[in-house]
Amino acid sequence: MNKNSILLLVVGLILGVGGGYYYGNGVGYTSGHQAAVTEAEQAAAEIAAKATAEAAKAANPFQAVNPLEGVEDNPFEKTKKVLNPFE
Repeated sequence: MNKNSILLLVVGLILGVGGGYYYGNGVGYTSGHQAAVTEAEQAAAEIAAKATAEAAKAANPFQAVNPLEGVEDNPFEKTKKVLNPFE
């Protein structure tokens, strides 16, 4: 092989590698970006659905926790029994 054909082969190889890198980077970036956008949209939809369900549960008085659960009817009765020595 003469020097001219080797030079053409090297230049062609460099152009092929450069073009392949450019094409692969463009296709890879586009598909990766699209996958990331899809994943972010799904995560946002799940978070919104969860927040909506929690807000609906908190707004419904029949599903909310009773804040007076476990509170005695008259706490003074117990105090009266403890402090009154005549009973």
